[in-house]
Amino acid sequence: MKISIATVFPDLYREFLNTSLIKRSYEKEIASYDVVSFSSFCQPKERIDGPTVGHGSGMAIRPEVIHRMVEAQEQKHGVAYKIFLTPQGKKLDQRVAANLGKLFVEKDHVMLVAGRYEGCDERAQRQYADLEISIGDYVLMGGDLAAMVLLEAVMRYVPGVVAKEDSVERDSFTGCFVDFPTYTVPPREWQGRSVPEVLLSGNHAAMDAFRTEVAAQRSVKEHFQWVRTHCVAKKDKALVSQLMPPHYVVLMHDQVLVEQGKVGTSSITSLDIHDIARSCRTYGIKGYSLVTPLIDQQRIAQTIIDFWHDAGIAYNHNRAEAVDLVSIVPSLDDVIASIETEEGRKPLLVATSAKNQAHLARTITYYDQKQVWQHDRPVLFVFGTAKGLSDELIARCDYLLLPVEGFTEFKHLSVRSATAIVLDRWMGINLLSVG
Repeated sequence: MKISIATVFPDLYREFLNTSLIKRSYEKEIASYDVVSFSSFCQPKERIDGPTVGHGSGMAIRPEVIHRMVEAQEQKHGVAYKIFLTPQGKKLDQRVAANLGKLFVEKDHVMLVAGRYEGCDERAQRQYADLEISIGDYVLMGGDLAAMVLLEAVMRYVPGVVAKEDSVERDSFTGCFVDFPTYTVPPREWQGRSVPEVLLSGNHAAMDAFRTEVAAQRSVKEHFQWVRTHCVAKKDKALVSQLMPPHYVVLMHDQVLVEQGKVGTSSITSLDIHDIARSCRTYGIKGYSLVTPLIDQQRIAQTIIDFWHDAGIAYNHNRAEAVDLVSIVPSLDDVIASIETEEGRKPLLVATSAKNQAHLARTITYYDQKQVWQHDRPVLFVFGTAKGLSDELIARCDYLLLPVEGFTEFKHLSVRSATAIVLDRWMGINLLSVG
């Protein structure tokens, strides 16, 4: 395959292309590289860039320069699959790299266009780009480092570049887990740290089991956003479910705002019980409690639960299974004590609210699982009814989740809808691709 690279600074690639696996790829005649400067396609004293149109300063690569470069390189090497490196492009990850590895093999000529300054003129990009690639949500001074990162990631998937192809298959982010930790021998011990004995046992099955478990643990704790977007296999889902800390849900019908500035109690409904229970069962919640200090409310709720434990099983066994999670409890302290008895540790309390109340508790987003899970404690989501949790109760919690909201000013979800959304955003699977 032929790989053209268009850049403002060709010298940046001299050492890169003469190093490691990239060097091996052309020594083994798997790929050839042709690095060209945009200035080569300009007349004497003609600039490769021009000022951007509109408010603000900046320069961009001119479209006619890109046009000349494309025509010249395609005349030399044949029609190219053209990839522009830009912050607005498709995010590069392991799956994208693997797919591009196949594409590189299929195409006789691949062209990488590394812009500079404010990038390339949009008209030329729209005209020529078969694909736009970004290596992350940040801006570099130009596309050259991004082009190098792309080549490093993609060329590993081209047959013959990596000597042991099975090492590519086991790479971090190839599946839903990162790679397992690696050790060298000697030394067996270094600064008080030893190589795990199981890796020295010679038992390949035990070694594989150890590596899988450690890789999964590291992935769930450190890279949960990757796991949830790439976890497909049933066995992997089961393993992730085991490795997440235990989660519980409590729905407060006490210590809630019933009027402006007034704290009191609210009434339990049958929907509060079985609809939220179904969400809890779906997302692996270990227990779902409804809190009310009112004896009559406790009796009404228990009557509903008893129905699902008895006649309701024949009516809808799935709903009955979900309601098995439910308990009626007189106070939040009782819920906390019960979880501590079950888990041996007090839970972290995560409050929810439809309002921004960052002044009451430490606010977290739906990407902060690592921050919460690093405490190695159970997690208790606290939901409110009526007009929401009281300020005093939110202040008691360890964290406060950002509100669930859309791109409108309407913020009046039912607690049942909000619970389902929160659980899905926090611990649900969200595949990026099914391919």
